[in-house]
Amino acid sequence: MRVKQIINRKPTDLAVALDTLKDPAADLLLIFGSIEHFSFPGFHESIHRAFPEALLLGCSTAGEITSAGVDDGSCTITAIKFDQTRLNQGSTRLAGMEDSFAAGERLGKQIVAADLKAVLVFGPGVQINGSALVNGITSIIGNAIPITGGLAGDGGAFKETFTIGPDGVANDHIVALGLGGDGLRFGHGSFGGWEPFGPARKVTRCDGNILHELDGEPALEIYRRYLGEHAKGLPASGLLFPFAMLGEDHSAVGLIRTILGIDEASGSLILAGEIDPDGYLRLMHASTDKLVSGAESAAEAAAAMLQNSGESLAILVSCVGRKLVMGNRVDEEVEAVGEVFGQAGTLTGFYSYGEISPFAPGASCKLHNQTMTITCLSEA
Repeated sequence: MRVKQIINRKPTDLAVALDTLKDPAADLLLIFGSIEHFSFPGFHESIHRAFPEALLLGCSTAGEITSAGVDDGSCTITAIKFDQTRLNQGSTRLAGMEDSFAAGERLGKQIVAADLKAVLVFGPGVQINGSALVNGITSIIGNAIPITGGLAGDGGAFKETFTIGPDGVANDHIVALGLGGDGLRFGHGSFGGWEPFGPARKVTRCDGNILHELDGEPALEIYRRYLGEHAKGLPASGLLFPFAMLGEDHSAVGLIRTILGIDEASGSLILAGEIDPDGYLRLMHASTDKLVSGAESAAEAAAAMLQNSGESLAILVSCVGRKLVMGNRVDEEVEAVGEVFGQAGTLTGFYSYGEISPFAPGASCKLHNQTMTITCLSEA
């Protein structure tokens, strides 16, 4: 496997920048960029024209990640030439949030194969139920195949996001890539670093990823009470105070849920993934040091699964909420990951509105929020 990467700063410079990627001829281009790049006229056409045989996969972001650190307003394109890995791409239109599970089923049917080893998936960051999407894919390919990826961003605006795939750039498409073959080495890791505070609150009414009531009160009312002055900035300020999902016995289940939107009329919160109707929720907050330590732990878990020391690609999908908390120290979590992979590892990725990864090797895949997830690709 061979990897080459460019960071393009201006949409108008894309064609010139792509010329530097043409050797070797790539099988796959991973593309993570700002809204300005994805909405620029001719964006997809320029890339496809330069690499007519390559598969394109990626999405818009709330920040772009490379070994150089974190950028805003750029576009990172990573060209990968595989020697032993089979690629099978899928794409489907998402017809609203309620279509998320069915969309996952459609994608699963497109990429399922006898030698399928792993799946990368990127979806819109708004009007989607990420948990249902993952469950839909899993219903077709089974629980044993790891699924990683994330939900697109738009710089924190939560208005319109984009993906890129076989159908070009779209604001309503989910794109996926099945990777197969005995030569593929695939690692993954995920870790948060957030800490709970305040009492556990019983979920008394919810519908999928819509939280209506906690302890019999409108969820939005309780949430605003806890946030105080921060409530004026909702829903964006909700990124700083996600929920930890707890079981019936108040024990943590390892999942965090971010607020993607609010409904003033019903007093409900729209979360990035589904909620356990019999469970509890507890607010969380974080410090930069703990988030950086969490990113390092995710990298160590992913690197341990590679089983070799050759050239590798690490795809980092980290939540935009982590970026907001860390502020001008955000590069530190990327630096921590880079130190784990060393010179042989190329880093790419983005800040997202939802992260997709198994908890651990052999565990089922879940939608995460406020988490650093890392996917590693290499070949034997």
